[in-house]
Amino acid sequence: MKSAVRKIGNSSGVIIPKPFFAEIGSKPGDKVDMLVEDGRIIITPVHSELRAGWPEDAKRVADEGDDALVWPEFSNEDDRELKW
Repeated sequence: MKSAVRKIGNSSGVIIPKPFFAEIGSKPGDKVDMLVEDGRIIITPVHSELRAGWPEDAKRVADEGDDALVWPEFSNEDDRELKW
């Protein structure tokens, strides 16, 4: 399919048909990763897992000594039920 590059404010853009996004499982508002490779623009959906990176971030915060409770009235008793 051919399309035209259009001016959008100070940038340029191409209208991508809805079926293209449906084929990669994306919809308006979803995050995508874009890169240029071998003269082509590649758009890939970003599917982040729930709580992705939390364990590493928690360890980093603890290592920095910045893991005191912000709201002491809310305990961490229910933390064991969280699934990482």
